[in-house]
Amino acid sequence: MEAEALITLAEGLDGTFVAALDRLAGIAGRIVVTGMGKSGHVARKIAATLASTGTPALFVHPGEASHGDLGMIARTDAVIALSNSGETHELSDIIAYTRRFAIPLIGVTRRPGSSLAEQADVALVLPSAPEACPLGLAPTTSTTMMLALGDAIAIALLERRGFSASDFHQLHPGGQLGRALLTVQDLMHKGADVPLCTTETPLSEVILEMTRKRLGCVGITDAAGRLVGIITDGDLRRHLEPALLSQRAGDIMSESPKTIRPKALAAEAVRVMSDRQITTLFVLDVESPSGRPVGVVHIHDCLRAGVV
Repeated sequence: MEAEALITLAEGLDGTFVAALDRLAGIAGRIVVTGMGKSGHVARKIAATLASTGTPALFVHPGEASHGDLGMIARTDAVIALSNSGETHELSDIIAYTRRFAIPLIGVTRRPGSSLAEQADVALVLPSAPEACPLGLAPTTSTTMMLALGDAIAIALLERRGFSASDFHQLHPGGQLGRALLTVQDLMHKGADVPLCTTETPLSEVILEMTRKRLGCVGITDAAGRLVGIITDGDLRRHLEPALLSQRAGDIMSESPKTIRPKALAAEAVRVMSDRQITTLFVLDVESPSGRPVGVVHIHDCLRAGVV
């Protein structure tokens, strides 16, 4: 029953939905979401989803609003009020407050002729559908539709704002989401910690540089500082012979090393290293024509950060 109601809701979205988005996208402040009972629980979730996807939002309890929390609603804000019946009396003070100070009000209700729908600047009317409760009383279908409509609003606003994965990461630094959105530049070694030598550097100094930086490799640059090769500890073992220390880096380096851009996801770096069976990637700023390395990332850096 709830699934069928969602299909009906989706099919019925029209210009009214777009008008609500226009109102919400045009404010300078936050979106205040409110509702009572089960609608209030849904309102909390909608506010949290809005806030986490780049639209500043908060939940205000309608009962507390009548006892001072109206002060949390600024004149630059907009209000989304949820009420299945549209006659929830606890919402009356918030509704009156929005009308007094010309605060945009979006009503979400099942009854187009209700007080909420009549007072709202834009009324998003849910399709008439029976509750999934066998008694037809417990809020089930109605709250599912409210929740889906709230998600639709949040994602539509996200798209309008051009909210990116990088923006998402800034708001979700913890947990699995945060790890999934780590970028190479978040984990890479940079500056003096990047092991680098030139093609003319004696291999004795290459070995010392590799030992100091402890990443198992050294990037090899030409006279202009462009990355042209790499020497790994495996390369040293393969070329181990009495005359090794008399050679220079350019003599044994592997040319055209695999690189990655700073803003690539760390998960991409793990995939590349796994596919190539290597443990390090030098990082090149693709926006710079110099071809100079700006960092190096090691598989262990990714694994320690929980990127898999």
